[in-house]
Amino acid sequence: MSHPFLDLPPLGAERFAAIEDGIARLLGTRQDVLVTQGEALLPLEGAIRAAAGPGTVALNVITGPYGQTFGDWLRACGATVHDFSVPFHTAVTAAQIREAFAEHPEIDFVSLVHAEAATGNTNPVAEIGDAVREQGALFYLDAVASVGAEPVLPDAWGVDLCVIGAQKAMGGPAGVSAISVSERAWARMAANPRAPRRSYLSLLDWKERWIDVGRRVLPHAPAQLEMLALQACLERIESVGLDAVMARHRDAALATRQGAVALGGGLEPYVYEEKDAAPVATTLRVPSGAVASELVARALESDPALPLAAGGGALAKEMIRVNHYGADASPETVQRCLAAIGAALGDGR
Repeated sequence: MSHPFLDLPPLGAERFAAIEDGIARLLGTRQDVLVTQGEALLPLEGAIRAAAGPGTVALNVITGPYGQTFGDWLRACGATVHDFSVPFHTAVTAAQIREAFAEHPEIDFVSLVHAEAATGNTNPVAEIGDAVREQGALFYLDAVASVGAEPVLPDAWGVDLCVIGAQKAMGGPAGVSAISVSERAWARMAANPRAPRRSYLSLLDWKERWIDVGRRVLPHAPAQLEMLALQACLERIESVGLDAVMARHRDAALATRQGAVALGGGLEPYVYEEKDAAPVATTLRVPSGAVASELVARALESDPALPLAAGGGALAKEMIRVNHYGADASPETVQRCLAAIGAALGDGR
């Protein structure tokens, strides 16, 4: 018995390379692009372990939970880490980054999350990139949540290691991810004796066995279905136009913020300033006396498919997250979410 997901012809090197080229076009980059065979945590961790070591002095910017994870990885590599945290209802500024450099002029590595879907904020990477270039530090960026919802431009922003995933605003698969790598990032990895080798985390292995030999023979069997889904995702974005996809996410975010205020009852945007709010997800602060996780549970009783979640950890009491990304970046989804939240608020009064 045949099946559309089975008995497919092998995914060859030429098609694999063409998908990487599609990622490069999406990012507007001339850097090397690797499509990695796993969820985005694979290249996120692999890049840090390849580029950081005992001699690294890192500025790790924390605007949400992933920044905390990056600091742990950097320390595990033996790097000296200066964490810089800002309240999760705001974003970091380039001026704050320059102040950190002035206090620690030895910094040579900067790690940053572009958009934090978990907390609903987004950071001004273009301005921060200017500050990092002035310092001469290597710039590592997690753009997993932001790509497709807002511009991600590694070359223009001076980003040396830029990791993306397709499962959020791009509306694609979660099982593959990608990273763009600058020449100086490759040089930093090559000079690092602790960079993973003969390992699933090794970016250098991929470079030597794939990029350096002209991308003619795949080093191992690819995740075929995920790669085909990624190709379809890229083709859909190119067909619709990236600007249109980003505009749809911006409109959904603005409608969610405005709609939450219009509901009344003390519900308000968790991220204070609209300019700091991520277009991929909107976080809402619940009124005093309400519990976010309980409100979300009541809202999901009416429609379990709604893209609603309570904040993680301690934020479960005060934060609701509306995940309006991918197919859910639509007026209909925003309206359904706000109606369910409003009904849940009314039930709890």
